[in-house]
Amino acid sequence: VFGHNLETVPRLYPQARPQADYARSLAVLRQASEAGLIVKTSLMLGLGETMPEVEQTLRDARAAGCRIAYAGQYLQPSPRHLPVARYVEPAEFATVRDAAYALGFDFVASEPLVRSSYHEEGQSAFVRAAQAR
Repeated sequence: VFGHNLETVPRLYPQARPQADYARSLAVLRQASEAGLIVKTSLMLGLGETMPEVEQTLRDARAAGCRIAYAGQYLQPSPRHLPVARYVEPAEFATVRDAAYALGFDFVASEPLVRSSYHEEGQSAFVRAAQAR
C-alpha cells in the first residue's frame, strides 16, 4: 500500500501545506496507481473546508487512482501550527465516508480520531483480497 496524504482541500494548501503543491500530490498518487500499487490518501477536517470542497478533493483523489481514503479531525499540534477552525460533528464524518464510497473508493475510514496510519481491520481485509487477485 502506497500512501501520500493530500491533507486538505486545494484552497487551504497555501496555509496548511505551503511547501506542497496539490497538483503535484495528485500526480504522485496517479503515478503510484499506474505502477500497480494500492494507493491511499488522508484528509484532515476542521481547517475551514466546505463539504463541496471535500467532495471535490475525494473526486480528484479517486480519479488519480486512490482506492483507500481516510478522514480525521485536525488537531493543532502546537501553538505554531494552524488553529482548529472547527470541530467536525460525527455525522459529517459519516457524510464524507458515504461520499467516498459513492465515488468508488474500496475502503474508507472517516471518524474524528482516524489518522493516515489507522489500521482498521477492514483495510487489512481489503488489501489481502486485492493482493490475492
